[in-house]
Amino acid sequence: MPKQFSPSNRALQDRFDTRRLADSVAERIIKYSISDDDHAFIEARDMFFLATVDEAGSANCSYKGGAPGFVRVVDECTIAFPNYDGNGMYMSMGNVLETSSVGILFIDFENQRRMRLNGQASVDWDDSLMAEYPEAQFIVRVSIQEVFPNCPRYIHKMQLVERSHFVPQIGVETPMADWKLNQDRDVLPASDQTKIAKASG
Repeated sequence: MPKQFSPSNRALQDRFDTRRLADSVAERIIKYSISDDDHAFIEARDMFFLATVDEAGSANCSYKGGAPGFVRVVDECTIAFPNYDGNGMYMSMGNVLETSSVGILFIDFENQRRMRLNGQASVDWDDSLMAEYPEAQFIVRVSIQEVFPNCPRYIHKMQLVERSHFVPQIGVETPMADWKLNQDRDVLPASDQTKIAKASG
């Protein structure tokens, strides 16, 4: 059995008579390193969806956004991206620390193209890439196990209207999220409390 197919995968394939198709597609599209075309596609993206799982097997899926190129292809078997300020819960990154298993879905809605990337992730507070990402809390590196395109037929064609002005940029002060301003100040991290106090004079 190919390593990407579990007995449950096979049971569904057999139920719907897709075992031969699944084997053919897997052999043709699943790769174990990043090609030049994959490299260009990944680094052109400004968002992705990140799936993680904790030690108990509970899954979590989150959206990660940034400027185009915020996901860096380090080499043919590794990608890296920054973790920015969020809601302070660290659901995804806590799961990375527990199990390291991640699934990443990149989508180009304008050109109706998508790619899956599965791998093992690690967190590094002192990564050499930290200096290249203003306001990054740490860098996540993903060692690739599989990378492959997905059928695009169900991707809705959409166009970008505006990128978030909360994405950190060099030389630009990032505004604080409105929902944080509506929180009791004493529950916020000290760094946020300092920003609010500075803004209020």
